[in-house]
Amino acid sequence: MTDDDLELRVAWQRHLGTSRPATGWFESVLAHHRGSGRYYHDRRHITWVVRHVTTMADHADDLDAVVAAAFFHDSVYDATRSDNEVASGRMADLALTELTWGPARRGHVVAMIEATAYHDVDTADPDTRVLLAADLAVLATEPPRYADYVRAVRREYAHVSDADWQVGRSGVLRNLLERTHLYAPSLERHGWEDRARANIAAELAMLR
Repeated sequence: MTDDDLELRVAWQRHLGTSRPATGWFESVLAHHRGSGRYYHDRRHITWVVRHVTTMADHADDLDAVVAAAFFHDSVYDATRSDNEVASGRMADLALTELTWGPARRGHVVAMIEATAYHDVDTADPDTRVLLAADLAVLATEPPRYADYVRAVRREYAHVSDADWQVGRSGVLRNLLERTHLYAPSLERHGWEDRARANIAAELAMLR
């Protein structure tokens, strides 16, 4: 077991339990994140998202639910599909039903997972703001780490031609830069906002 696996197991047990069904679902989630074709949306990504969520615990209303959403939010990931978030939400609902979470709480987790498709922090509730910030924390990393992220995502989209990648990726980056906030101001991630915008602008300039 790697250090990341141990970190994830401890977080899972703390927030989702140690029962036999919980343990089974933990192994299933990790298996999904080890699937083929994942170069960025893999176990390492989930480790970072869960870690960032826990560092923002004071900003969450239901930390257990946010951690659950962090684990499941990319449990289904296929770069050729457009319904990954919906499918991941379904898996989370199935698992949390088995773990005896109530309907309202399960629905909250599903809604958080589906929100990662759009990352609209300005209309999000406190728990979703934490998840969205953790999910996009990579944008605010140092340039070498950001460059590794871009290369990994490009490998996931190897089926897309360079010309189409340039057009599609440029559109995504421009959309991000046009947003009022990449991270909710209430989270006080001011340094993240500045670094992320600098990284995105630099990548966009290279694509041009």
